[in-house]
Amino acid sequence: MDDVEATLALNQLSLYLSRYYGKKVIILLDEYDTPMQEVYVNGYWEEMAMFTRSLFNATFKTNPCLERAIMTGITRVSRESMFSDLNNLKVVTTTSQEYGDCFGFTEEEVFAALDEFGLSDRREEVRCWYDGFTFGCHRDIYNPWSIINYLDAGKVGTYWINTSSNHLAGKLIREGSRELKMTMEKLLQGESFHVTVDEQVVFDLLDQDDGAVWSLLLASGYLKAEHAIFNRESGGTECDLRLTNMEVQLMFRQMIKGWFGGYRTKRG
Repeated sequence: MDDVEATLALNQLSLYLSRYYGKKVIILLDEYDTPMQEVYVNGYWEEMAMFTRSLFNATFKTNPCLERAIMTGITRVSRESMFSDLNNLKVVTTTSQEYGDCFGFTEEEVFAALDEFGLSDRREEVRCWYDGFTFGCHRDIYNPWSIINYLDAGKVGTYWINTSSNHLAGKLIREGSRELKMTMEKLLQGESFHVTVDEQVVFDLLDQDDGAVWSLLLASGYLKAEHAIFNRESGGTECDLRLTNMEVQLMFRQMIKGWFGGYRTKRG
């Protein structure tokens, strides 16, 4: 189908459902930003941004059959005009206080599950590998996918990391500034660093501004924010960043090791 027909697809589907059921529809759009990250890595950002803007306009703004919608994603794309036509958006970010305990399993829930599976003696291991996610004032949030797979397999593994594309994170670190690479080395050694982050990720600045990179890694769950304080003057959030947990640390170590895996020492 052509772009015009594709951008109107959800609008038309809403119309048909509304006619059939006699009520307005609810649209749930999960991981809306995953395509945006992929096109950024592969070099056709402008084309996708234009299409997405038209899709969102037809689906959410000019859709008379829409009751309400929920969009989820790991990044809040800003200054790309994709949301410029959308009114009444309520944004919940990693530092928001709302729904903080709803984005993963709490430690109490995880420990109860371990007890039920006869794995009570594994608490510290599980905490080291999968704890660390922070949403607002809620700490010790665990990744549900990792915990479910751990309970099923009975051993640690990079369960969540292996389900997601890490191409963008790898590209930004590999092509980043010298200072960014040095900071990444400190993070891998278990250290933290103080920075002001803007939770509105600007894709056009990712290859120019280290701060935009840290904001993206924070929103993606690779980093966690400690002692977060909103700075009214800058409009950003001051915090200490560190790697979220052992699973994330192992992912970055494997990524960096892979960059050098193709090199071999040659003898003259």
